[in-house]
Amino acid sequence: MSRTELSGPVATAVKAANDGDVESYLAAFTPEGAVDDWGRVFRGRDAIREWSDAEFIGKQVSLEVTAVRTEGPTTVVSAQVGGNGFNGPSDFAFTVEGDGITLMRITG
Repeated sequence: MSRTELSGPVATAVKAANDGDVESYLAAFTPEGAVDDWGRVFRGRDAIREWSDAEFIGKQVSLEVTAVRTEGPTTVVSAQVGGNGFNGPSDFAFTVEGDGITLMRITG
């Protein structure tokens, strides 16, 4: 995999975020999936939607992928974040099981 190439549900989630498509973003997660935003955990699609509406897609987030590394079930995406919320570099660690994301952890 190239340094910025994404695949599977991680690619779906990043594209959906950039497209402002909350339904596709949520569909990339397993039903019990979670987002860990600096220790605040939002579990399940309803909780992820509430978080995203307030702090992610609802803030017109943009993710310019700068690096990707995968170890086992976890893919870490480094991105330059833009939009009407947080702006700056950040890492997103996606844990994938089967066809869905079980955890997206914002790590820095």
